Amino acid sequence: MKRRLIAALLAVFFVSNTEGINAQKKSKRKSKSDVEVQKITSLSTTPKLVVGIIVDQMRYDYLTRFWNQYGEDGFKRMVNEGFTAKNHHYNYSPTSTGPGHTSVYTGTTPAMHGIIGNNWYDKDLGVNVYCAGDSNYNSVGTTGSEGKMSPNRMLTTTVTDQLRLHTQMKGKVIAVAIKDRGAVLPGGHAANAAYWFVGKDEANFITSSYYMNNLPNWVTSFNSSDAAEKYKKSWTTLKDINTYVESGTDENNYEGKFKGETSTSFPHNLPAIWDDNNGFDIIKATPYGNSLTTDFAIAALKGENLGKDAVTDFLAVSFSSTDYVGHQFGVNSKEVEDTYLRLDQDLARLFKELDAEVGKGEYTVFLSADHAAVQVPTYLKDNKIPGEYISYKEISAKLNEWSNFKFGSEDLIKNVSNDQIFLDHKVIANLDLDPKTVQEAFANELLTFSDVDKTYTAYQMWQNNYTRGIPYVVQNGYNQKRSGDVIVVLKPGYISYSRTGSTHGSPRVYDTHVPLLFFGKGIKKGSTVQLTEIPDIAPTVSALLGMAAPNGTTGKPIEAVLQN
Repeated sequence: MKRRLIAALLAVFFVSNTEGINAQKKSKRKSKSDVEVQKITSLSTTPKLVVGIIVDQMRYDYLTRFWNQYGEDGFKRMVNEGFTAKNHHYNYSPTSTGPGHTSVYTGTTPAMHGIIGNNWYDKDLGVNVYCAGDSNYNSVGTTGSEGKMSPNRMLTTTVTDQLRLHTQMKGKVIAVAIKDRGAVLPGGHAANAAYWFVGKDEANFITSSYYMNNLPNWVTSFNSSDAAEKYKKSWTTLKDINTYVESGTDENNYEGKFKGETSTSFPHNLPAIWDDNNGFDIIKATPYGNSLTTDFAIAALKGENLGKDAVTDFLAVSFSSTDYVGHQFGVNSKEVEDTYLRLDQDLARLFKELDAEVGKGEYTVFLSADHAAVQVPTYLKDNKIPGEYISYKEISAKLNEWSNFKFGSEDLIKNVSNDQIFLDHKVIANLDLDPKTVQEAFANELLTFSDVDKTYTAYQMWQNNYTRGIPYVVQNGYNQKRSGDVIVVLKPGYISYSRTGSTHGSPRVYDTHVPLLFFGKGIKKGSTVQLTEIPDIAPTVSALLGMAAPNGTTGKPIEAVLQN
């Protein structure tokens, strides 16, 4: 009896235990299955619209310097709702507009994509060329030559090209800017349209026959509405100028003046100096140019029905006026501060329209810059900080004189531009000289100039693989077929520019450190101080969308940005 009872209890225990183990196994299998499903559904995120924003000449510290002056719905919304890369840098030089826009969208550097400057000396043609110029196409929307543009000199695809390919050309790509290169290069080779602004007495957004033969009705309507007319007014500060304690004095010797002005201080009476400054062209050098760009971007959003279906579209917007203002007045000016406070409002206005037209949480935005800028050297000097001005014209003259003494010819230099010396290889061959030896001789002679910090030869760029520091940055900007024979790096704070206003172009941290903000669909909230680089942007967006990265990509996705 006891044996039967014990056997029965053991049987019940065995069955119960087996059921428990099986249940655990099923539970584990279910959990594993759930994970697998989650992995599958998270391979890509499909926002209805991606908005890429480039702020021309934006230093990273404009976020922090002006933070307390910003509203809640522009820069702060991006930071608070999205992801901030605090240590984001250009990893090449020259740091300028054409290469900058191209690098953001191609995910690589001039060494690969070929846009080595805004303009550069073409060694094959023997002439200077423009990064977006193309005489094979005609202007659309103007009788002038301002529309003879295309991305023909860009050697690789862009993230916008990849979107077009990924969606079987169904996803729309529209690019908008004041500057032609700020629209043409981000739009890529396969953009539906790129538009830029012509001022003077026209005040129209135009395009190239590369994209279309006639402007769409919505663009014609925008131009005929005289949208730019409302910005023909005095430029006064958005807030009480006495609250602009994040910038220098209003009247100083570090700023340039508009033609017809006798002072650098506010207000700037634009109507009074209108004709002296080519009419509507003056808007470009004020925050009103950014406002006009925002007006047009919103018109494009609605006119092209962007983000209205299940196929992801892309709106590329470049705010060019920040660069014009920085060049004119310098990075420490009240004009720059006011321009960014007004841009903050324009961003808020754009985001509000995106919320209404596309839907909050249905779009993804990134914001960065094409380069930063240096403090005005005269301002640095007045504050006992090293800074100076150099003249490449004078350097070239001295080099020619030295070359005649050294090699018996003053004709060895063909061009000096973008901190590079282009040598005449035909003359070198005729003199029976070794190109490597000539390059090294010029590089060594340049080091005797007090303003020059470092020099590198094309031979060094070819033979070495630099992984850090200034030579790494220089090499990433060096294109074997397009760049010069000797690269010059000036001392920190030394520039080739006018004695007022700021500029850029060097491999120094003040030109490379720019913001990178993401927010919207598929983006984590957070920040990082880990080094990220400009070529990382395009592959990050590509990973978000689950599509191939641009075909020259050398960057890598920023894992911390993307939701799992």
